[in-house]
Amino acid sequence: NVKCPSSETKKKGPVAKSTVVLDVKPWDDETDMQELEKLVRTIEADGLLWGASKFVPLAFGIKKLQIGCVIEDEKIGTDFLEEEITKFEDHVQSVDIAAFNKL
Repeated sequence: NVKCPSSETKKKGPVAKSTVVLDVKPWDDETDMQELEKLVRTIEADGLLWGASKFVPLAFGIKKLQIGCVIEDEKIGTDFLEEEITKFEDHVQSVDIAAFNKL
């Protein structure tokens, strides 16, 4: 058996990353969405980079926060993001993954 030299160097390849778009839903139309976005952006972790965000109308005057981020697959998972965001229970009702793409 001859070892393929490329199999030994694979571990030093580029870091696997993904883009994630999260839908963060508030409790009601009285939730301060600017504050909600600030709270979400306070979540910091190695391998997490927050991106663009926007407020998207849902119904009855309620808007959701749609926010994107880039994550390093080895360091950050979507479970971590959902758990951290839902800790802001006064503002956040639920978190959904709107999109997930490997880079």
